[in-house]
Amino acid sequence: SYIIWLTRCAGLGFLRRPLSIVAALSTALCFAFLNDSFAGTFSEKVTRTVRQFSPHLAAKMRPPFTPVIRGRRSAKRSIYICGQPRSAFVAAASLVSFFLWYVSCGLLTLSWALAIGLLATIIHASSRTPNLKARLNTFREEFRHVWRNHNVL
Repeated sequence: SYIIWLTRCAGLGFLRRPLSIVAALSTALCFAFLNDSFAGTFSEKVTRTVRQFSPHLAAKMRPPFTPVIRGRRSAKRSIYICGQPRSAFVAAASLVSFFLWYVSCGLLTLSWALAIGLLATIIHASSRTPNLKARLNTFREEFRHVWRNHNVL
């Protein structure tokens, strides 16, 4: 949820420049590629779409074959996006995002928005009570105990 909060702060800082909004969206997409399920789903959807136009290119976009040893896949399975390792894909997308930030003259605004977003995140995380659920359960049990004793009288 903090990533969404930081992205929202960055997005609000760039309403005055349309190219900065595109840069913020591309940065959010770079963050989303770090999620395993999103990366796999994105790669599969893009490959299916490309297959409609060029089956040969779609075959190249498939991840390399990983052998299955003794009926099991390896526990440390690397993730591929459009046939490329995720680290290479995220690095390329990050370079595109940085270029968009640079062209839109939004690097200073981005740094201020991220600083404010990180500060708000740190303040929120430090002021949050760690065991709120446990405290509410204790209060509920104490209330039930007092209510039972009150009904006995």
